[in-house]
Amino acid sequence: MSPPAPQEGTHVLVVEDDDVIGRHLDAGLRGHGYHSTWCRDGISALAEARAGSHDVVLLDLGLPDTDGIDIARTLRAEFPDLLIVILTARSNEIDVIAGLDAGADDYLVKPFTLTVLLARLRAHLRRRPSGPPAQERAIRLGDLTVDTTARRCLVGTHEIALRPKEFELLAVLARHAGAAVSRETLMARVWDENWFGPTKTLDVTLASLRRRLHQAAADAPFALNLPEITTLRGHGYRLDPAEAGPAPRPGPGR
Repeated sequence: MSPPAPQEGTHVLVVEDDDVIGRHLDAGLRGHGYHSTWCRDGISALAEARAGSHDVVLLDLGLPDTDGIDIARTLRAEFPDLLIVILTARSNEIDVIAGLDAGADDYLVKPFTLTVLLARLRAHLRRRPSGPPAQERAIRLGDLTVDTTARRCLVGTHEIALRPKEFELLAVLARHAGAAVSRETLMARVWDENWFGPTKTLDVTLASLRRRLHQAAADAPFALNLPEITTLRGHGYRLDPAEAGPAPRPGPGR
């Protein structure tokens, strides 16, 4: 028996104030096996997300009552595993970065075809675990612990909350600590082997991961020995193992 298609049983919350686009998305999703709920503003979308059980949110930014960036940020904080795809007419790079940094997993600029949207959704859903993960030993690099079985990241003894893609990105780098990992490999492992979206998603996710690790180290009551994510221009990234002994905290003027 073949496995079920990724969309079977998937609940999608459409947040779109334009009647034509909203009806098109709602009907198109239902016609391809998704369970779709359509909201026309941010307040009702948040209420629906909190009341129901949704797997995906398709989020317009130009909402009548609030900015979609704020809705994305709230949804990500309350539902860490929710797949958030922004749909908007804003095409400037700064808007793309703002949307991804607010917690979105993907960003589609209008106008787009339903075929492209459905392909993006399938790509994301294929990356979701479909069963209990195989047992894997926790990866320890200095004072950083990446437990892929429990999906936990510890800096020292303190657990830090990472977004799903941030954790998966760190896990790939940690498994290949000390080795260069290309952008293409990271996109394939963390997003999808047939990914055709903007690689800016990788850069924003990596930058956010760096900030979280650095902030956790800065908040620790004592100096920690953490690996460093090194950018390899024109290639990708490398997680450099921590050096022996804790790194000194920067003193005044450093």
